[in-house]
Amino acid sequence: MAKAVEVGQSIHPLTALLVRDGLSATRYLTRIDQAHQELGFGAMAVRREKLTRWTRKGVTPERPALLAMARYHGIALTDVDRYGWPDFLYLALHDDGVVLESPWTAAGTVLSLTDLGGHVDRRAFLITSTGALGAILAQWTTADPSLALPTTGRRLGASDAQLFELRLDALRHLDDTVGSEQVYQGAVFELQMIRDRIKNATYTEETGRQLFAAAAEASRLAGWCAYDEGRHAAAERHFITALRAAATAQDPTLGALVLGFWANLRYNAEKSDPRGALHLIDAAMSDRKKISSPRVRAMLHARAARAHSKAGESTAAYGHIDEALAAYESAEAIEADLPALYWLSRGEIHQVAASSALSLGEPRKALDHFTAAATQEDPYDTEREIRGTVIYEARRAEAHLALGELDAAVSIGHHVIDAMGGVDSARSTSTLGDLRTQLRRHRHVPTVAEFLSISA
Repeated sequence: MAKAVEVGQSIHPLTALLVRDGLSATRYLTRIDQAHQELGFGAMAVRREKLTRWTRKGVTPERPALLAMARYHGIALTDVDRYGWPDFLYLALHDDGVVLESPWTAAGTVLSLTDLGGHVDRRAFLITSTGALGAILAQWTTADPSLALPTTGRRLGASDAQLFELRLDALRHLDDTVGSEQVYQGAVFELQMIRDRIKNATYTEETGRQLFAAAAEASRLAGWCAYDEGRHAAAERHFITALRAAATAQDPTLGALVLGFWANLRYNAEKSDPRGALHLIDAAMSDRKKISSPRVRAMLHARAARAHSKAGESTAAYGHIDEALAAYESAEAIEADLPALYWLSRGEIHQVAASSALSLGEPRKALDHFTAAATQEDPYDTEREIRGTVIYEARRAEAHLALGELDAAVSIGHHVIDAMGGVDSARSTSTLGDLRTQLRRHRHVPTVAEFLSISA
């Protein structure tokens, strides 16, 4: 029998499949041998050490064995090449039924809060097809908000729910300094505590709504941290759960915030889905009068601009930048707005505009917006937003590179490396990797060669 998996342990997807199906190495290999023969490859040796070797880092089975595994698990053979080893096996690990299929009721929300996902880290995968987004959004708009209040347990009041809000605010700010990996663990812990109180305490309907709102924010924060770590499947699970909890809380502004963060994941995923992102944003803004926060509206317009830029639609992209700046002008002080958007500023919107211009092939316009982000009245906070600074500075270097300004690109690249010393972010590392890829075409230049060596 396959060895059990300890809680919190990240395991090879092949090991996860054996654990799920209760198969020993020999029994599993016997079944793969049968599929191997059905594909016309002949008999395959059935030795358990083969499975041990396959699950070692850097080891890839021979192609006939890969195809046999795909056949046995019901995975399209074309996906073997599309996703590679061992990633195509994640397609056989369907552990998303609870979050995707539970009813959109308070009970369904509690169930999804209980199901925090398995131990398998499906990096770069999204669990929701573009077509399935429509069904989720339709259920969000028609979700049953009625609460069946518990009748036994310790009595909670509004002040108890507010304590969770204070703790979540601290976690949001810690994300700026300690990084997403540790904050993810904290957000999940908060989510578990909130879920326990929802299930096992008594409270008024108003306090219950506050608890579900706190659960939504905890799940949104967990989704953001998972996304920043590159764990897209986990991020999407959390965003869907957050959307459910926001619906139960009857908080359309919070729901719109969740959809904005989910959209960010969709267009920035390895297989970018700007259309899916725009579908989410359109749903969030379909009744914008219900969104009480101008900052949320500004954020949604900024995300729409980025999605349109990924789709190569310049007119729509720049139009949404103008809308974002206009919405931000009507925002009150952050103390009177949604605390989760403390980071949004005019400078942030200009950074988004710069990134959009770069994606649209307009590096000079990108540099103008990068400059505006740093110099206008409400600038981007580079001291607080270290992770974002790394990403945007790497893109600024790309803009200079696109204009043939090698010295400027390399100089900024060195600043990026220095700043990354205190950053825990897969996104930051990926953005630096993009810059390095573009600079390799100029590696014959001594300053570029030196930078590539230092940043390797």
